[in-house]
Order: sequence, then structure tokens, then C-alpha cells
Amino acid sequence: MRGRGLVIGVTVVLVGLAAGAAYVTRDTSPPLENAPTMKVSEALGGASGAEGYTQALEPREFHFPEDHGPHPGFHTEWWYWTGNLTTADGHEFGYQFTLFRSALAPGEAERASAWGTRHIHMGHLALSDISGGRFHATERFSREAMDLAGARNGPFRVWLEDWNAEAIGDGALPLRLTARSGNVSLSLELEAGKPPVLQGDRGLSQKGPQKGNASYYYSLTRMPTRGQVTVDGRAYEVTGQSWMDREWGTSALGQELVGWDWFALQLSDGGELMYYQLRRHDGTADAFSAGTLVPAEGAPVHLSREDIQLEVADTWTSPHSGVAYPARWKLSVPSRGLTLDITPALADQELPVSVRYWEGAVRLSGSHTGQPVQGRGYVELTGYGDTPPRGR
Repeated sequence: MRGRGLVIGVTVVLVGLAAGAAYVTRDTSPPLENAPTMKVSEALGGASGAEGYTQALEPREFHFPEDHGPHPGFHTEWWYWTGNLTTADGHEFGYQFTLFRSALAPGEAERASAWGTRHIHMGHLALSDISGGRFHATERFSREAMDLAGARNGPFRVWLEDWNAEAIGDGALPLRLTARSGNVSLSLELEAGKPPVLQGDRGLSQKGPQKGNASYYYSLTRMPTRGQVTVDGRAYEVTGQSWMDREWGTSALGQELVGWDWFALQLSDGGELMYYQLRRHDGTADAFSAGTLVPAEGAPVHLSREDIQLEVADTWTSPHSGVAYPARWKLSVPSRGLTLDITPALADQELPVSVRYWEGAVRLSGSHTGQPVQGRGYVELTGYGDTPPRGR
């Protein structure tokens, strides 16, 4: 589970926004924003239920490239890309590009109207101009009708109006990401990099104690990336590494959970670490928190909550919402000799969207098996705005 994918539940609540978008760009010291947002628990605790949908009940055999494509029998699914990019002269960017599908009703029966749909699609596009000190974010919705949004195989493509992730060739990888909103656009080509990593139990990511409270989840943890980022009319040629998360299931956030902290970290020694910590209302880590350590060579190592030590070393309060977020972490995996200090590359990477959350590029340093290590990655923080912030 990448935690973040649960955000798609909000599209069911916001079905009235069958087509629309919201865009924000700001520097590092903007005024307080009072745009209404929804609690994670509200958005995800009242899903329409599992009846009629396919559920993730047991490990399955994955097939590629087919599983890169859609799984419409499940209630929700998402394609999630994040990455750190740099120009030849050292200008740094981080990006997030996410496409979600959420079913409104089970089944694939024909609708009487060409505008009728059983699926709503949502997208998030965010660009962290780290060197420029600016953050840009967009949320978009549309229905799966009239070719406005959709997903397919052969060749692979998932789209939301003019936002696209599509294969370069007949399979699914390599692929091209293209998106434009306001004064920001992306045009990136991503190679496969390392083989897919099956998260959890052979790809079954258990989210809670009940059978079916799970999803199918895999990651592409190090995808060589090149292309172009455009900001305010200026184009930047960039290269770097991306991370892709792919998840589908039929589930909702349990009432005992308030949110999650998710880490996707790429180490300079060629390894990667994914860890999500599910947070309970009392602030403790839930037993179903989990992760995976991917060595430079060899098989991935799956990690439980007991394998990870995570400490918040600093906080940052948003000048837009008044919400306080963790802003520095000390993370260690003692059994693997890994100790990391993780710091946001830009403090203000809060997305003021339907479910307000912080997601952004981070930098890390530390040691791994006695050797110095550095790296880059992405962190997502949800549920921190569920108490009324100052200024509301």
C-alpha cells in the first residue's frame, strides 16, 4: 500500500465535480488560504461498500505489461509517479503526477446517454521548483465518457483530458508523461529501470485485520527519466530518476486510522526504501504499517512496523492552512544497518486540494552497512489537517 492511493475515495464524494480543475502556484511566503477541504477519514470512511466489486483477498500472479493497465472490476485504482529532476547546470525540480480511477457503481452495463459513466477520474499535478523556491499544484476531475478520461492496454495509456501517460511503443514501458496546467507543463520519458517490486505478501498489501481490507500493489522504484519541464514560459531540459506506484483494490480507511506518512527513497548506493506508517488517532503507528528495502542487487526485503524506527525531528506550519506537518525525520532499519536523516527539499509542498495533504521532494543522508549514503526521494503526509487549523 502506498497510502496515498486511498485519496481516490474523495472522488465518490465529489461526483458533482464530474468535470473541473483547480490550480495554485505560489512562492514561499503566501497569505493564509481558507479553501475548504475534506478530512481523510470523511472521504474514505464512507465508501459505498465492497458489494459487487472485486476484492483483493489473496496473493495473485502478476502479468506484465498487462497489469500496468486498468482493472475495472475493483472500486479504485491509481497510477502514481514522483521524481527528482535536474538540469545540466544544476537547477533542481521535483514532480508528482497522479491519475486515479474510482467506480461509481459495480459492473460495466451500458448507459443510455453518451455522457453517462460508471467511473470518475481524478488527477493531481505538482511541480516543486526547488532552485526557484516555488510550488505549483493542480487538481482535475472528469468522467469516463466521451473519451474525456480512461485507461487501456495494447498499447498502454491512461489519460484525463490532455494529461497523459502512454507507452512509447506497443507495450507499456518505456512511457511518456505529458501534462499542462496554468504556467507549468511536463513532458517526460521514463525507462523501466529495475524490475517491478511486489509490495506486501507477493503483491497483496494488507491494510487492516479484515479479509479484503487490502490492495494489489507494486512499484517501479528507479526509472531513468529525461525530458522537459516548462515554468512561466521557460523550458528546462532535465534528467533524473522517477518512482512509479501502481495499486488497485476495494477498501476504505478504517475508523481507527487518521492518516499516513509514506516514504519513497532512492539511495546513492543503488538501493531504495519504501515505508508507509499508518497513524492511529492517538498518534501511534498501526500494526499494518510496512515497507520494503530494495538492495542494489538481490531480492527485496519486506519490513514490518517493528523493523522500522521513525522519529520526527522537526515540524513546519503551513502559512496557507495553519496545519503543522513533520518536516524532518530520522529513519533507521537496525537489522539492515541503515540510518537516514530526511529533510524536505522545499518546506512548502502542501497541496490545497479536495483532501489537503503535504507531498514533496526530500533529500537524505546517513549510512548503510557502515558506508556513507545520500539520496533523494518523496514523502507524503495525510490527515494532519483533520483538526481545525488557525485562521479558519
